[in-house]
Amino acid sequence: TLSLLGNLLTRCTFPASGTPVACAFSGGPDSAAMTALAHHHGCIVTAHHVDHGIRTESADDARTSRSIAAQLGVEFVLHELQVEPGPNLEARARAARKQALAPDALTGHTADDQAETLILRLLRGSGSGGLAAMTPGPTHPILGLRRSETEAVCAEIGIEPVRDGSNQVLDVWRNRVRHELLPLATNIAARDLTPILTRTADLLRDDDRFLDALAATIDATDAKAIA
Repeated sequence: TLSLLGNLLTRCTFPASGTPVACAFSGGPDSAAMTALAHHHGCIVTAHHVDHGIRTESADDARTSRSIAAQLGVEFVLHELQVEPGPNLEARARAARKQALAPDALTGHTADDQAETLILRLLRGSGSGGLAAMTPGPTHPILGLRRSETEAVCAEIGIEPVRDGSNQVLDVWRNRVRHELLPLATNIAARDLTPILTRTADLLRDDDRFLDALAATIDATDAKAIA
């Protein structure tokens, strides 16, 4: 276990050991692995679980998440919200969750999530800034890991994570990208596309930063320089 977590930490971007951190904690494989890694790294971890009250099993998920946090040896905080059914449910639930959590809360997005985000933004017509997707750093500490690796962490430390059935609902764009589009594209390309897509996001992010740096040196009244 120490070897697995130690090896994975070399590809993570957690704050310095001893830093108090708030982890967005669904109890799923990604957030459970992130929380375990943060704790192993030496951060002072509080796991924040948001119950939107949308799914009938959400109270059971909250209890399971509390149990997992106790197993990991970290503090647990439950946020109970009420998101009413209706249009844009996923977006409203995401907004409510964001409001409940601290702005600098750590989220358990992986490289697979990054690849899905790039594709979703491409489908919506985003420019380079949007296609740069999520920025690696302390609040996205496991963007360098794969979903299979977060599953391996849970298996290694004996955690049975929460399984959110809504991740299988194909009415949600992200789920269709995950379960249909990416597997098809991977089959067509005959190789794993996630590293390629995440590298594209990295390159676009670097381009954006470089252009921002150049723009900062330009005299805004100089038409030739702007051109």
